[in-house]
Amino acid sequence: MTHATADLLLIRGRIHTLDTKAPRVDALAVRDGRIVATGSTDEILAWQGASTRVIDARGRTVIPGLNDSHIHTIRGGLNYNLELRWDGVPSLADAMRLLRTQAERTPAPQWVRVVGGWSEFQFAERRLPTLEEINAAAPDTPVFILYLYGFALLNRAALAAVGYTRDTPNPPGGEIQRDKQGNPTGLLIARPNANILYSTLAKGPKLAFEDQLNSSRHFNRELNRLGVTSVIDAGGGFQNYPDDYRVVETLHREKQLTVRIAYNLFTQRPGHELDDFTRWSGLVKPGDGTPFYRMNGAGEMLVFSAADFEDFLEPRPDLSSSLEKDLEAVVRHLVEQRWPFRLHATYDQSITRFLDVFERVNRDTPFSGLRWWFDHAETISTRNLERTAALSGGIAIQHRMAYQGEHFVARYGADAAAASPPVRRMLDMGLPVGAGTDATRVASHNPWVALSWLVTGKTVGGLTLYPEESRLSREEALRSMTSGSAWFSGEESLKGTLAVGQYADLCVLTGDYFAIPADEIASLQSLLTIVDGQVVYGAQDFAPLAPPLPPVSPSWSPVAHRKDSHRNDAHHATHHATHHATHHHAHHHTLSHHPVWGSGCDCFVF
Repeated sequence: MTHATADLLLIRGRIHTLDTKAPRVDALAVRDGRIVATGSTDEILAWQGASTRVIDARGRTVIPGLNDSHIHTIRGGLNYNLELRWDGVPSLADAMRLLRTQAERTPAPQWVRVVGGWSEFQFAERRLPTLEEINAAAPDTPVFILYLYGFALLNRAALAAVGYTRDTPNPPGGEIQRDKQGNPTGLLIARPNANILYSTLAKGPKLAFEDQLNSSRHFNRELNRLGVTSVIDAGGGFQNYPDDYRVVETLHREKQLTVRIAYNLFTQRPGHELDDFTRWSGLVKPGDGTPFYRMNGAGEMLVFSAADFEDFLEPRPDLSSSLEKDLEAVVRHLVEQRWPFRLHATYDQSITRFLDVFERVNRDTPFSGLRWWFDHAETISTRNLERTAALSGGIAIQHRMAYQGEHFVARYGADAAAASPPVRRMLDMGLPVGAGTDATRVASHNPWVALSWLVTGKTVGGLTLYPEESRLSREEALRSMTSGSAWFSGEESLKGTLAVGQYADLCVLTGDYFAIPADEIASLQSLLTIVDGQVVYGAQDFAPLAPPLPPVSPSWSPVAHRKDSHRNDAHHATHHATHHATHHHAHHHTLSHHPVWGSGCDCFVF
């Protein structure tokens, strides 16, 4: 049979296509960024021409590129070069050594920022740093350490930089903790939402535009290193459209994006949410853009009165009485404009109220197949899953419980945690489910930690949350972050499997995802990542195939000085934590080793 030649052949691999017609093949052919054939190596070599690039996978496992259905990648890219990541660092001693070293190299007036992706349960010491330790490690350089949605730790230099004194009033929804003399201690508590944390973080210096371009390119490459080829960006607070999208739009225009981005727009002004979406619907519409950068709809914030931020250190917040009125006005507009939408939703009590609004709008202005979904949905009930299905909605899940599971168990009990979120039930009901990370400010951007959580049911601290019947098989978990996520951008026919006609987005792994011990899944990486038929990342034998990146800028960036040993230590941290959890399981069910406030004490106790 005669056919056109291919641009690229990948041969001699163990390729898991996730295509039910040909689930396992040895080779595939790519032309014009699409897969044109799959089969045996001999069959695919027939596509070779004079200019065809042939890559030998050498028997390694190959999967479709990962697609994170909920990540704040645009915001993450703007800040990546500023951040010291503790993701996967195995001990607090290591973390504090990294902090001390970075503080010494960071020039004034810049800060050291540890912003999400870690938990004290990953540390050998099983505790948080004290403010005294942070001040000793960085006496002069401002330090801001974000802990989940719960609180932030600031050293004395950071308090001075943001101007918080004994005369600074508590902002709405947050608390500046004070000592007996009324002076700020360095603890900022989110109560009941995270605005105090993010508004304080926003006071720090930003990177220059050229450095933001560099930062975003390096963050994209970091995602490629982990096998990520597509994301759905969930917007974020203090991320205004179109101003804060200039960097990603510049990279797109200059063909320097190496991750496909479908972006949702996140309202920015409490009380003016409908104005935001009305203005934006006159500027852009869903689907605008290209296969690399396209507009995807509204959310995850639709109205501020519907924001039930999860913080399992605190009781569930009661949402505003204005929720229904505010949300209905925005959802009616979105449905009328045929804008897909997503909504941050943690608690079933909130989801009940949201669904009441959606059903009321649907009666007047039918959704009629318009794609919409809840994000997170940790405690959603079976009844509300049924209501979601009746409106043809989906659920985007993330591994936030891998970082907060111990706190959830302490507050609500192990039985409640055993199906939070009820992913198995969602799949059994046929709901669209897409997995993601919610990176970078709470969980890590590492998708393998999320996949490990789905398969093992464990937190990063080694606590088993889910019984075996509630966990996913390895294939189910992988589908949730490939073809499953594609539903959320309306691209099921284009990505998620390695089938003929789909985008040539794939990765060659460091190990066999389907065969290695489950506790090693979190340590997987990509050796070779291909997007649109082009190599975007290579390591080891594949390193010469990867295009070069400019050096990290600025030169003092934590990224420029990060050692490979701390880039992906999730396996080692999880292994140690699992061993520790076996012997100290009872400590996971109390807050005795966690921050405590109140109880007659006006200081922060560790």
